Amino acid sequence: MNIAFVSHGGGPLPVLGDPDHAQLRRSFALLRSQLPAHPSVVVVVSAHWEARGFQINAAAQPPLLFDYQGFPAESYQLSYPAPGQPELAASLIAALNHWGLAAQTVERGWDHGVFVPLLLLYPAARIPVLQVSLDASLDPAMHWRLGQALARGLPADALLLGSGFSFHNLPAFFGPKSAEVISASDGFAHWLDRTLVTEWQSATVESTLSAWQEAPHARFNHPREEHLLPLLVCAAAAKGPAQVQRFEVMGVAARNYFWAESSQA
Repeated sequence: MNIAFVSHGGGPLPVLGDPDHAQLRRSFALLRSQLPAHPSVVVVVSAHWEARGFQINAAAQPPLLFDYQGFPAESYQLSYPAPGQPELAASLIAALNHWGLAAQTVERGWDHGVFVPLLLLYPAARIPVLQVSLDASLDPAMHWRLGQALARGLPADALLLGSGFSFHNLPAFFGPKSAEVISASDGFAHWLDRTLVTEWQSATVESTLSAWQEAPHARFNHPREEHLLPLLVCAAAAKGPAQVQRFEVMGVAARNYFWAESSQA
């Protein structure tokens, strides 16, 4: 199965032409060439949906949730009319429950962690999309189990997309970029690279990522871990080391990681 974790940027800014997101847009354009052009479904685990137990969006035609504020008027006129996948949602709920993960279907709109990266990766909006929530406990072990379950329960031609951010300290993100901020973002990004790419170890990657708080500058990069957990889900679903895209967003290090059959052939 094709798998990718993307750093989705600051709110709607990536799709508004913001110059500080130019490297991100270039990285997404290259990522499009590595991922399948027509997966049967894109299953998105977004940092912007937390629920009690896992929830899966069963809406047939979800609207957009403009879950941001203070951006230009055009950011509230965006559209992404791709269909949902209620049948797959129902079967996946049954599978997750069978594997001991409490899960249920709900109907809701797509948050910007879904529609912003998809506008960059699949702008035609013709591929069905299924969104899976985080569990509000933010427990790494539970999200690792979710990734393993998705690897078993999704179609082989699906794309699993984790949508978060490798760096998510908002005051530092939008504030001045001191040498300390740059060093901290670089240090954590390099730890991710070692763990997922250059020093991937199947026997230890789960424990390493689950203990992410021990990484260099971990809590500076993620005062709260919801933007990192989609990466754990993706790593749990993967079978080996990732490929990496390195870029900057608003002066800090950012990463996309992907496991793509087309690029491994």
